[in-house]
Parts: sequence; C-alpha cells; structure tokens
Amino acid sequence: MNTTTPITAGPTTRGSVFRHRDFRYLFAAAAASRAGYETGRLALPLVAILALGAGEGQLGLLAAFSTAAFLLVGLPAGALVDRLRKRPVMIAADLARAVVLAWVPVGWWLGVLTIEHLYVVALLVGAGTVCFDVGAQSFLPRVVGRDRLVGANSALGALSAGSAVAGPAGAGGLVGLLTAPVAVLANVVGMLGSAALLAGVRSADPRPALAGRRRLTAEIGEGVRYVVGHPVLRPILLQGSLANLSIVMVTVMAPVVFVRELGLSPAAVGVFFAGGGAGVFLGALLARRLSGWLGAGRTLWLLGIGVAPFGLAVPLAGAGVPLWAAAAGWLLAVTKVGVDNVLLVSFRQAVTPDRLLGRMNATFRTLLQGALAIGGLLAGLAGELLGARPALWLGAAGLGLVWVPIFCSSIRSMSGRW
Repeated sequence: MNTTTPITAGPTTRGSVFRHRDFRYLFAAAAASRAGYETGRLALPLVAILALGAGEGQLGLLAAFSTAAFLLVGLPAGALVDRLRKRPVMIAADLARAVVLAWVPVGWWLGVLTIEHLYVVALLVGAGTVCFDVGAQSFLPRVVGRDRLVGANSALGALSAGSAVAGPAGAGGLVGLLTAPVAVLANVVGMLGSAALLAGVRSADPRPALAGRRRLTAEIGEGVRYVVGHPVLRPILLQGSLANLSIVMVTVMAPVVFVRELGLSPAAVGVFFAGGGAGVFLGALLARRLSGWLGAGRTLWLLGIGVAPFGLAVPLAGAGVPLWAAAAGWLLAVTKVGVDNVLLVSFRQAVTPDRLLGRMNATFRTLLQGALAIGGLLAGLAGELLGARPALWLGAAGLGLVWVPIFCSSIRSMSGRW
C-alpha cells in the first residue's frame, strides 16, 4: 500500500520564496553550478575538437560517456542519497566535479591530455551531476517546506531554462577568449562557488535513520516499485517519458526537414530552437500563477488541450504553414513543457515521504533519461523507414498528447496550490 506525505500549508506560504534565506543560498548555488555546467557542456567537446583533433566517432563516444552515468549510477545514487544527509552529498559532488574538471586544463598545460582522459572526465562529472541533482531535489522540500514547492521549482526551472538559452553563447565567448581547455576552469569555479554557497545553508538536514536498512539492491527495488505503483507518480512518469521521447524525435528530425527540404541555414535552425528554450523559460515563470488561478491539476490538462497541439505546426512548416507560424507553434508547445516541469516535480516532491525522496528522484531521472535515448533511436528508425517529415509528425503528435496520462488520473482534479 502506498503512503504519501500530505501537502500542507503553513505560515510561510505567502510572499516570494526568495524571502527565505536558505532558498536564496540554494538558488545562488544552483546558479553557480548551472553556469559552470553549461560552460563545460560546450567546452569539453571543443577541447576534443580543437586541442585533441578528435574525429566524429570519438565525439560520439564523448557524448555517450557524458550521459552514461545517468543510466549507470542513477538508481544506486538515489538509494545512497536516502541513507545520507543531503547537503553534504551536494557539496561533495560539487568538489569532486571541480577536481575532476581541473585535470583538463592542467593536463593540457602539461601536454599529456588525451581523448581517453576526456572520456573519464565526462563519465565522472556525469556521476557527480546525478548525485548533486538527486540530492538537490530531495533537499528542497526541507529548505522551503512542501507548501512552497511550486514557487521554488518555478524559480529553479526558470534558472535552468534561462541558462540553457544564454549559457552556450557565454561558453562560446569564453572558449574564443581563453581557449577551450582554459574555459573549463569556469566550470571548476562554478562548482567551487556552489559548494561554498551550500555551506551557508542552515536548514535542518538530519541523518536518516539507518535502523532496519536492507541491501542496496532491495532499497533500489523499493524505490522503483513505489514510483511505478503510486497513483500520482505513475501518470507523471508516463507523461514525462512521452514528453521526452516526443521532444527528441522533433529535435532530431526537424533539422533534417529544415535543412534538406526547406534549405534553411544552420543559423536559422538554431534561432528556431532557441525559441523553444525561451518557451521553457516562459512556462517556468507562468507555472505558479497558472496553478494559483486554476489549481495545478487543472492547469496540466487544460493547458495541454489548449496549447500542446500547436506543436503540430512544426511538421507543417513549408507545407502550408509559414516558418514563423511553425516557430510560434513550437514556442507555445514547449511553454507547456516548462509549466509541466515545475508542477510535476512539485507533485513528485509533495507526495513522497522523506525516506524515499532520493530513490524517487533517481528513478525518475533514470527512466526519463532512458526515454530520451529511446526517442533518439525511434527518430532514426522512423526517419529511415518513413522519411524525415512523417517521423517529425510522430514526434509532434506525441507532444500534443502528453496531457492524456494526467487527465486519466486523479491528478486532474488536485488543487495543489502551494
């Protein structure tokens, strides 16, 4: 039988979440960490290309190592986080990533850096990111209380989306100014700054009780069963998996259609998808206001019915729909994704007891990452068998239906006004 932690409202519900001292520190730490992450995400491949002369196959392996940690250590990381205090886990993850990343400029200066070193760096940094993210999502309810999760997640979601839009440009400028290996130092500084800010957080972070703990594999299994069997978490998992799979199909196939069929330049394709990043940012900002008006459950499916189908304009680009209209449709559809990211993460944190938060978050992270991988494979397969535009239709159709699992669950009538 599933047990849930009730959503409660307390005296801190009113006013901006930034009035909370510890959240300001947590937000600043996330900003520092995120800035470093965005720099490193672009700088590491550029180190491989510019400093090591890596070929396409080696770049593909580097990308694979960057994401492998999410699938390899995600579930064990969740079980370990549930056994430990969350803030020290996050600080340790920041410091470990800083040390590992520091090897890149040091190895380059010493003339001993190799592509194999970058593979190891990418894998270890990915493992540290898994631990940090799982710890952060598990620690947040303690910092702000479960009654203010939407406000906190809205701020963090806007930060994440904004850094995804602005980060690559800033990282590219640093690489041009400092060279790629030296630009990695910005990532190191970001991680160290995040660790220092986290050290200033004062919220209670008690050590979980270890009595009655079972083997790690048994605890991992308990976390997976809790998510899959929970009447709130299961539809959220289905929704998130469908959204990730569909978005990847669109982002993989749309450039093929735009470049090969419509003759667009790479710069024009980049501008098109930058609008998607702006949509996620806008959705994160709107999530709290919309859930206050309609209730979180109604927001999720009403917005889905009203907005998500606009994504169908993307496969119609150049075939009856002007490109500007397709770009507007994509922005609206992805705005819905930004709202979902905030509200569904808040639901997840609100209904999960403290002892299972790490495993719940890790289970979601692992399975949603798997959906991204499957989406890429399906995009390639559908593109080969059906053609790029029909494959793009499949992705857009899936994105237009992401609200269905929520509508068919008890979430649709939940108020969730945090």
